[in-house]
Amino acid sequence: MHIALYQCQPRPLAVIDNLARLRAQAALAKAQGMDLLVFPEMFLTGYNIGSDAVQRLAEAADGPSANVIAGIAQAHGLAIAYGYPERAADGRVYNSAQLFDAQGNSRLNYRKTHLFGDLDRAMFSPGGDQFPVVELNGWQVGMLICYDLEFPENARRLALAGADLILVPTANMLPYEFIADVTVRSRAFENQCFVAYANYCGAEGTIQYCGLSSVAGPDGSRPALAGTQPALVSAALSRDALLQVRRNYDYRQDRRPTLYRSISDQ
Repeated sequence: MHIALYQCQPRPLAVIDNLARLRAQAALAKAQGMDLLVFPEMFLTGYNIGSDAVQRLAEAADGPSANVIAGIAQAHGLAIAYGYPERAADGRVYNSAQLFDAQGNSRLNYRKTHLFGDLDRAMFSPGGDQFPVVELNGWQVGMLICYDLEFPENARRLALAGADLILVPTANMLPYEFIADVTVRSRAFENQCFVAYANYCGAEGTIQYCGLSSVAGPDGSRPALAGTQPALVSAALSRDALLQVRRNYDYRQDRRPTLYRSISDQ
C-alpha cells in the first residue's frame, strides 16, 4: 500500500479553506499513485482554536464536512484520514479522526482518549473504550491521535488486535520533537507494525509545531520523513518486510501478561 502524509501549517477556523486544501492534496496524492492520505489532528478547523470555536464548529461524524470528504475520497479513488471536532448525539464534543475508504465509506471513527493538558481538556471530552481495527486494502488499520501514542498501552492494544498499520493524526509542538523523532519509531518497532504520524508545522497562536511527520516501519526505519516545512511525503508499505520482521521475533507472542497484571490497574 502506498501512503502519503500531508504536513502543513494549520488554518484555524477556516473550514471551507481546509476542505479545499484537502481536495487539492487528494488530487496530488492520487496523481502520485497513493492509496491512502493522512492529514493532521483537527485538520478541518485547526487545533488551538479555543472551546467557543470548537463548540461552534463541531460536526457529527456524518455531518456536512464528512459528506464532502467522502465525496472527495470516492472521486479520487483514495482513502482519506483526517482530524476534526466531533459532536456526539448527546452533545459532547470529541477530538476525533475519521477514515474513509476509496469508495467514500466511513471505515473508522476514533475519539482521542488521552487529552493533553488544559488545552485539550478545555475543548473536549475524553473518548471511551473503543479502539477499532478495520481492514483497508488488505491491511489491518487502527488509529490513535497525537498524545495517545505516548501511552504504550494504546499502541500495544491495537497491535494485539491485529493492527498492521496505526494512523496518528497529530498536532505535536515544541519542545516535544523527541516524540516525533524517537517515540514514533519505538512504537512501530515494539509493536511490529507501521505507524503513520501526520503533524503540523509552523505556528498557531502561541504554539509552534515541530513537523517531522513520518512513516515508521516495524524494523525502526523511516521510509518517509518530513522536515519542519510544509510537505507531502509518501512511502510504500511492504507486507513482505512486515512479515519478515515478525518471523525474526515476535514481541506479541513473547509477552508474559501474568507478570504485568499487578501494574495494569495502577
